[in-house]
Amino acid sequence: MVGTVVTFLTTNWLGQAILILLECLAVTVPLLVAVAYMTYVDRKVWASIQLRRGPNVVGPFGLLQPFADGLKLLLKETIVPSSANTILFLIAPMITFITALIAWAVVPFDDGWVIADINVGILYLFAISSLGVYGIIIAGWASNSKYAFLGALRSAAQMVSYEVSIGFVLITVLLCVGSLNLSKIVLAQSGWFWNWFWLPLLPMFVIYFVSALAETNRTPFDLPMSEAELVQGFQTEYSSMPFALFFLGEYANMILLSGLGSILFLGGWMSPIPYAPFTWIPGVIWFALKIALLLFVFSWTKGTLPRYRYDQLMRLGWKVFLPVSLGWVVLTAAVLQFGGWVPQH
Repeated sequence: MVGTVVTFLTTNWLGQAILILLECLAVTVPLLVAVAYMTYVDRKVWASIQLRRGPNVVGPFGLLQPFADGLKLLLKETIVPSSANTILFLIAPMITFITALIAWAVVPFDDGWVIADINVGILYLFAISSLGVYGIIIAGWASNSKYAFLGALRSAAQMVSYEVSIGFVLITVLLCVGSLNLSKIVLAQSGWFWNWFWLPLLPMFVIYFVSALAETNRTPFDLPMSEAELVQGFQTEYSSMPFALFFLGEYANMILLSGLGSILFLGGWMSPIPYAPFTWIPGVIWFALKIALLLFVFSWTKGTLPRYRYDQLMRLGWKVFLPVSLGWVVLTAAVLQFGGWVPQH
């Protein structure tokens, strides 16, 4: 019976379609739950920093608060401004949210636990993350509001600027591994935790994380939503579920960039010590713990740091991160070449 089902799922076109659908659900459902509870964790971390309680009424310890917030937004009326381009106005948040989800197709959760183990996984992720800016630009333009439009322009310039730095960070890791496959990047870091790339590439790890903050419009780089100047930036005219999709897309991107950071620099699903009892813990648990660590720092920075001025934001990206990351790429290539450590594949 089991053999028949396996044969059907692997050889028949309908079975293959069902298998892909099940794999997508196995990734998407936990991800959506994680996005919902990241809003809860965010508020709890900020509350602790500010010496207050945070959500604690809806459900035990406030654990049902994300579902209450979601239900409230779902039941609200979707208001479309009379002068807005209705179709683009409603499509924009979908683009932002969907691009944050489909990027997970190439992310390995454990050895062999990946929907599409393609050899150009890094390029796929970079392409998908670059598409996310379109949702924000379309939202700002379709709203027909000066605040939304200025916020969209700020966000587009910011995301493009810091994607350049992230690109050079990725090149540095690829030089050390010799492959664009995400699973091979993790396997290249096998062994003790000092074999992970965070140690030899520490400056690039810092640049990657700060660029991830800017890429997701998080504090101290939340200039597109600067309420003192732009009301709420590109989200100003949105309400109900379209607003929720932007909000969920931001958190999904945070989780995605944390997952990519753990793969590139923290050994992915690898345990920090390659001996029992650490190896008894499943790799997917180690991967989730590393993502949780980076997400905590995301929340920590938002509750701690003041917002940058826009000129400071752009100066950091173009005058500091770009030359440093480019120089580190050249230095890494030189060390690998003259040290005889160029990966052989």
